[in-house]
Amino acid sequence: MTYIAKPRLHHPKLPTNALGFTRRDYEGAVSTLCAGCGHDSISAAIIQACYELSLPPHRIGKLSGIGCSSKTPTYFLGKSHGFNSVHGRMPSVLTGANLANRDLVYLGVSGDGDSASIGLGQFAHCLRRAVNMVYIVENNGVYGLTKGQFSATADKGSKARRGAVNTDAPIDLVALALQLGASFVARSFSGDKVQLVPLIKAAIEHKGAAFIDVISPCVAFNNNPESTKSFDYVRAHNETVNRLDVILGRDEITADYAPGTLETVVQHDGSILRLRKLAADYDPCDRISALTYLQQRHAAGEIVTGLLFVEPEAGDMHDLLDTVDAPLNGLGERDLCPGSAALARYNAAHR
Repeated sequence: MTYIAKPRLHHPKLPTNALGFTRRDYEGAVSTLCAGCGHDSISAAIIQACYELSLPPHRIGKLSGIGCSSKTPTYFLGKSHGFNSVHGRMPSVLTGANLANRDLVYLGVSGDGDSASIGLGQFAHCLRRAVNMVYIVENNGVYGLTKGQFSATADKGSKARRGAVNTDAPIDLVALALQLGASFVARSFSGDKVQLVPLIKAAIEHKGAAFIDVISPCVAFNNNPESTKSFDYVRAHNETVNRLDVILGRDEITADYAPGTLETVVQHDGSILRLRKLAADYDPCDRISALTYLQQRHAAGEIVTGLLFVEPEAGDMHDLLDTVDAPLNGLGERDLCPGSAALARYNAAHR
């Protein structure tokens, strides 16, 4: 894979965040994806979110599988930890990393082929185990690296650029995430940075399995008028359920909002999600209603975006397994081998 490094020098008066970093400090290599690819917009949104949250780049772990989407971690957070796994296996590698070191912020980047086809089982178990991560799927409905065959998320009846019609029913990863128990579920559009950046920020602040499905049109193979994953189709059929702003509990932030209904969700870490409701009766804290709403809007030919579900007091895999607070990779021999007396006490408790 071609790697083109960006110049290290930049203007000395670029704005900085609370850590003194500029936005450039969160960038990676120069992208080698097709010009206009939606994936590059997602990379830019991740960079902006991490910059605004003032996250130390070296405290972030980014993992991916195989595909156009899985190349994108090269293009953001160049100073963070990174691992490119085999096809569809990102979730299990990330789960192991999270078990070993819970102190990192984990970003898992995947695609519709990587997660909805070969990695579907990995996707399912990662979410049901409540791994504390942000799972982003860059969803374009095609296999871009192998010249544009339909993926498992392509809508039935959708046409490819060369005229082929998809006859298979699609897999809706958002609906699956809701059914599997993910405690933060959202969908967005790569062309809507105003919505996507706060969604990513909110997902990072959330404790538990946070999933974001981002429709990201493939400009080479799936951006024709008959495609339901094209830029024009998504813009014309987008049904946004809320407008988001993320307020960290540490600092006071003021904002000027247009008139409308406001819902405040306080997460377990003190961060606050402010949701400006657009859909009349939408409740982002009701999992069953979210599934019903998705099905209703899909039947109407609409693509629902926004924060679809959030469980404010959710826990993660470490809570469920009752692991120690310290990262496991930092435990010494005395911690891992407490001696025969501790073993005897444990055995006696089960007699």
